[in-house]
Order: sequence, then structure tokens, then C-alpha cells
Amino acid sequence: MGFSLPSVVTAKKFLRRSFSNSKRDASMAVDVPKGHFAVNVGKSEKKRFVVPMSLLNQPCFQDLLSQVEDEFGFDHPMGGLTIPCNEDTFIDLISCLNA
Repeated sequence: MGFSLPSVVTAKKFLRRSFSNSKRDASMAVDVPKGHFAVNVGKSEKKRFVVPMSLLNQPCFQDLLSQVEDEFGFDHPMGGLTIPCNEDTFIDLISCLNA
């Protein structure tokens, strides 16, 4: 059983940049339990989700992060980790990965 190290490094870089953007992010991080991270999901109207860090080990989630980075980069007006996909699609993916 193996995993792609570049994907894990990319995901860690993605999260590090997401949580270090501003003081506002620091105040928002207070309501994120240990072992979890916040994700803003949506195209026009964003909704905030708190998901377990264990998702970073999932190849499907790593692929999603890579696609988001390639298409949208790291610079988002909301700061933090933003995944501009349909909210229902994200919920379905997370549900499948947590099952």
C-alpha cells in the first residue's frame, strides 16, 4: 500500500497557506476541533465545512485538492482553503470517503 508523496506535500502546503493568511483566519480557527480543518465550499456563495484531517490520506481528496490548485491557485478573497465546487457534490464525496 503506497501513496503519492507529492500529493501529500501539496495538500500540506495548501493547508499551511490556508491557515496563515490573516488574523481573521486565526479567530475563525478557534471553532475547528483538533484533528479537523475548515473548508469553504461553493462557487458563488460559499459554505464552511469542518472535516477530519484523515481525509488528507484519501487519494480522491488529494486529487480534488490538486485539481483546485491547478485551476484556481491559492489566492482567494475569503482566505483559507476554498473548493469551488457544488456543495452537494462535496457532501457526497465526503460522505463516501467517511463511510
